[in-house]
Amino acid sequence: MTQGTPSQGQSVSGAELRLDQVVKRYPGQKVPAVQSLSLTIPAGEIVAFVGPSGCGKTTSLKMINRLIEPTSGTILIDGNDIRQESATSLRRKIGYVIQGGSLFPHMTVATNVGVVPKMLGWDAARIAERTDELLDLVGLDPDRYRDRYPRELSGGQQQRVGVARGLAADPPVILMDEPFGAVDPITRQRLQDELISIQRELGKTIVCVTHDIDEAIKLGDRILILQEGARIAQYDTPENILAAPANDFVADFVGAGSTLKQLSLTRVRSLDLNQPTTARVGEEMGPVLARAEAAGDDEVVILDDRDRPVAWPWLRQMRNKTKVIGEPRENLVTLDEAATLNDALDTMLTAAHSKAIVTGDRDRYLGVLDFETVTEHMRSAEREAAENVENAEKAESAESIEDPAPTGEAGHG
Repeated sequence: MTQGTPSQGQSVSGAELRLDQVVKRYPGQKVPAVQSLSLTIPAGEIVAFVGPSGCGKTTSLKMINRLIEPTSGTILIDGNDIRQESATSLRRKIGYVIQGGSLFPHMTVATNVGVVPKMLGWDAARIAERTDELLDLVGLDPDRYRDRYPRELSGGQQQRVGVARGLAADPPVILMDEPFGAVDPITRQRLQDELISIQRELGKTIVCVTHDIDEAIKLGDRILILQEGARIAQYDTPENILAAPANDFVADFVGAGSTLKQLSLTRVRSLDLNQPTTARVGEEMGPVLARAEAAGDDEVVILDDRDRPVAWPWLRQMRNKTKVIGEPRENLVTLDEAATLNDALDTMLTAAHSKAIVTGDRDRYLGVLDFETVTEHMRSAEREAAENVENAEKAESAESIEDPAPTGEAGHG
C-alpha cells in the first residue's frame, strides 16, 4: 500500500472496479480504439492510466461512466454491471474531474459544488454543509470562496473547486482526466499533494489519466501503462515498474534515469523534520521573539487555531509588531508529508528560506524539512544502492568459484 491508500484502520469508501474484455470500436475503424481491456482496480486505491498519445487511456476512462459506450465487454462497480441503470443515474454516482475544473462560469463556487447533490434531491441545508466541508477539505476557506465566481479564481483554485464538485455526492469512484495539466508546476505539485492528503482521509477509488510518468509514479498505488489499442504493457506498483519493466516498451516509456526516479518514490514523511519556533495568530509578540532568540531561530512558523501554517516571517519582520498576525493560508507554499523528495527540492529552490514547511491531514503542521536533510538522504540512498550492486556481484563471483561449470570427466580424451 503506497501514499494515497488509507492505512490499516482507516476507512475505505471506494468500490472495486473491474473491466472484463472491454472493447471500443468506432465505425469505419480497422483497429479498435480499445481492444479487450481487462483489469481489476481494488477499492480505495489510486490507479494512474499512462501511455503515449492515442493509446486509448481517455477512451477507457470515459467508458467507466458511459460518456463513451463500450462496444462489448463488461464494466463492474462492486460487482454490479454499470449497464443495469441509466447513464445519467450512473454518472451521479461517479465523480468526474477534468482539466481546468470545467466550472459553470455563471454559478458561484458553492452552486458549482452543489450541482450533483441538488440533482439527487438533497435539501439546501445539507448541500450548504457539504459544500463548506469540501471547500475546507480542498484547502479553500469557505467564508472567502463560497460566493465567488470562477472568473475570480486562479487556475489552481478552479481546479480545487473541480475536485470538491467531484466529491460532492460522496461517490465511491472518482475519474480524473489530466486534472492538473493546465496549471504551473508549483501549483500542480500542491494539487497532487492535496489529492494524496484527501485520499488518505476518504479512501476513494480513483482512476487518473495522465501523460506524465512522474505524476503517475507519485499519485498511483498502481500504474497501468497502455500501448496502442489500450493493450496492457504493464499493470503494477510504481516500485515494480521502475525496478523491473515488463518489456522494452515500458523501459522506453519510463525513460532513462530510473534510478533517479526511484528517489521520487521516497516520501518526505520518511525523513526527520526540524521543529523551529512556532507561534499562534493573535499571540503577544514579546514572548514569541524571546523563544525564537533563545532557540537561535531566524524565522517563526505562524499557526492558526487549527494548527495550520499561515505565515513564515523572518524575525526582523516581526520586531515592530505587538501581536502575531497571519496571512491567507493559500499564500504560503507548503509540502504534504506524502510529497516526493523531488517536490521538496523544487519547493526549496523557489522558497525564501531554502527549507519547506511540511503538513499532514487537513494541512496540520508537522515540521520543517531542510535542504541538507534531503541531499544527505539522497547520497545515503545512492551509497546503499552501490553497495547492494557490489554485494550482488561479489556473491555471484563467489558462487561461480564454488560451483565451476563442468569441463568433462577425467580419463576421457
